[in-house]
Amino acid sequence: MKALLRVVLIVDALMLLGFGVLFLLTPWASLFDALQLVQPQPVLVGLVLGVVLMGLAWLAVRAAFDGAMTVPVGRVAGHINWICGVLMLVWLIGFHNPQLTGFGQLTAGGIGAWLIVIGFGGVRLAGAVRRREKAQAAGAKPIRRDAPLATQNESRSEPVVTRSVPLFAGATSPATTTSTAADTPTSPPQPEAPVPVATPRTTSADEARLSARDETANAPRPPLHG
Repeated sequence: MKALLRVVLIVDALMLLGFGVLFLLTPWASLFDALQLVQPQPVLVGLVLGVVLMGLAWLAVRAAFDGAMTVPVGRVAGHINWICGVLMLVWLIGFHNPQLTGFGQLTAGGIGAWLIVIGFGGVRLAGAVRRREKAQAAGAKPIRRDAPLATQNESRSEPVVTRSVPLFAGATSPATTTSTAADTPTSPPQPEAPVPVATPRTTSADEARLSARDETANAPRPPLHG
């Protein structure tokens, strides 16, 4: 829908540009005579009107490419177009003023009808786009309001992560040790058995060696000769 309104604004800009150039050529009297149109008098009024129409054409082009300006400019341009078309038809049909030839009246009547059609079309499209944007904005507000509540619920429902202590081979966790110690009944300490002291044992070979050494020590020694 908004793309169609942009197209209408571009067409409106081209139409305003054409009328602006025509009024800027107001001093060219032979051109108006060839087109069987009435030359604006005084010429300064035609020139000023041409500059104004050129500015409106630039504004319509700008609104066609700027999304923020599309709806308001399209609505204002549409109202201006259909009002101008109605005024042209009223003066041509009701007052027969200005006095134009057959071709001039046909051209002016066609221009007036075209202005009415494109004006009402622009107004309708601008209104439809405006209602659609309001509906989208109204639908987006509840989502934005529910977003903080959803965030809070998610934060509350997050599980608590406990840090586990790594267990080595042959080791038990403190909790397991505590529970085992609590479940096992305590008993009185048992007396320790005496450890036997190892006594050296002598063999027969050792006894024979000891006796031979004793006999040698007791044997008489020969006298010393000087």
